[in-house]
Amino acid sequence: MLVRLGCWSALEAGQTFLLGYGLARALDAGFLAGDARTGLLWLAAAGLGVAVGAYGTGRVYRAVADLVEPVRDRLVETVVARGVREADDSAVSGLTQQVEIARDALAGLVMVSRSFVFTAAGALVGLFSLAPPLLLVVGPPLLAGVALFAATLRPLARRQEAFLVADEALAREWGAVGQGLRDITATGAEERAARDLGTRVDGELAAARALARWTVPRTAALAVGGQLPVVLLLVAAPWLLARGVTPGALVGALAYVTQSLLPALQNLIHGLGAGGSRLTVVLRRLRARTPADTEPTATPTPASIPTTATSEALSQHDADADVDAAPRTPVPAARTPRKTPPALSLSDVSFAYGPASTPVLDGLDLTVPDGGHLVVVGASGIGKSTLTALVAGLLRPGRGAIRVCGHPVPGADAAALRVLIPQEAYVHSGTLAENLGRLRPDPVPERELCAAAETVGLGPLLADLGGPRARVDPAALSAGQRQLIALTRAYLSPAPLALLDEATCHLDPEAEARAERAFAARPGGTLVVVAHRISSACRADRVLVMDGPRTAYGTHEELLRSSEPYQELVGGWTVPAERR
Repeated sequence: MLVRLGCWSALEAGQTFLLGYGLARALDAGFLAGDARTGLLWLAAAGLGVAVGAYGTGRVYRAVADLVEPVRDRLVETVVARGVREADDSAVSGLTQQVEIARDALAGLVMVSRSFVFTAAGALVGLFSLAPPLLLVVGPPLLAGVALFAATLRPLARRQEAFLVADEALAREWGAVGQGLRDITATGAEERAARDLGTRVDGELAAARALARWTVPRTAALAVGGQLPVVLLLVAAPWLLARGVTPGALVGALAYVTQSLLPALQNLIHGLGAGGSRLTVVLRRLRARTPADTEPTATPTPASIPTTATSEALSQHDADADVDAAPRTPVPAARTPRKTPPALSLSDVSFAYGPASTPVLDGLDLTVPDGGHLVVVGASGIGKSTLTALVAGLLRPGRGAIRVCGHPVPGADAAALRVLIPQEAYVHSGTLAENLGRLRPDPVPERELCAAAETVGLGPLLADLGGPRARVDPAALSAGQRQLIALTRAYLSPAPLALLDEATCHLDPEAEARAERAFAARPGGTLVVVAHRISSACRADRVLVMDGPRTAYGTHEELLRSSEPYQELVGGWTVPAERR
């Protein structure tokens, strides 16, 4: 394959040789000698060389594809095998993109490198054929320019990698801010978020400037290797002519430099300088997991074991997956009579999104008594929805046991005793009564349905739509209206455990408080709320603050005194006087 590529490249380089040599012979043996016919024949030969070179260029592209594509396929196989082995679909996606960058960079590198080598060889052979003294003028600056450029490759690659790392850090920070805008606004953390994001922007700007500084030596290399020979040929013209160099040979030498060597060196510097450094960085990052794919793991402390934030997605129709962090220290249950099993219990629960991934939950013990009201708070992406997905049976823990009213999760008995209301509420076409009674085995009496709607806060919308028998167009409803319908549906469900996974995020604070109070007062009901407003925590019996090693549990007042993460989340919130 390499031999075939070399042969087609040599054929392509033939036009380089004929360009300067044919022009020199056309002048010396033709036009300057008074023989126009000979001059035209040499020019025709140079034109034929261009046509033959174009044919060789077409075959070169095929040879490069045959060389690069197998490399790309091997990289894809390695990356996908590792991603599947580690059950990390985001890593497969990110690394596969890097494989495409590597493929394109390798193809460009092969093209510009072999083009420069064969073009330079054709031009130098032509200069020697015309007059050996021409090599003394053109050769040294060309070698000096190439050497200067080669000296910049390693530091350029380092600057390129630093810029990529800074760019990825900025993208991750921006993604976190974009997903957490609601929490940032709710907790009054705009200045802190802006400061953190500004730090990332400044870091990328500094990396970009450091990378840009290396354009100076690259430009100098091009000037020395490609433009200085033109000046030297003109300055040394009397000396060359005195040593037998013909005018045609001098013109041919200028053609070699300006039409062949200078463009080839320019392509080499721009192509290898950008593509080569990018290829080096990407291949290094493919061999060892990149910073974008792996987050550092915190060192465990005796009191608790923090886990590392990752970003995995659950099924869209059920919940948005977050990243979790959980303490090993058991979370105590509220002091209530234990005549019946607790509504929810987690015992030494651990969970990770793959066998080689960092655990998201690590040894979590949690108990919510029958009739309890627990609110889970924390920054976006810390893992609140992962916890509810495990309780709902949408995910299976790697270790430990989860029970709902004494029944193991996952299991049919436990599934019948819990209802999950995700952030994106589902409303189907049909009547409002059909939507609200979807979780009941038998039709819901209209009086009970209207009473539940009034309790949860759906009453005004129920009246506006025309009553329970009115047909519903899901596309015509707002996100808040869909949430009210889903909340009322869950309220009517026979399941005693209600899991509200940011199910009120599109409601105003008053509507949210009304819905949560309704669920908390539901006879025989237990409520677990993943909250986006701290006011939800003020209404709960207990609050679970998720923040890795600083995870805390207690009442609102206790956490205000003892938990720094909770104090940061509360921020500028004005806590209402009433809690329920």
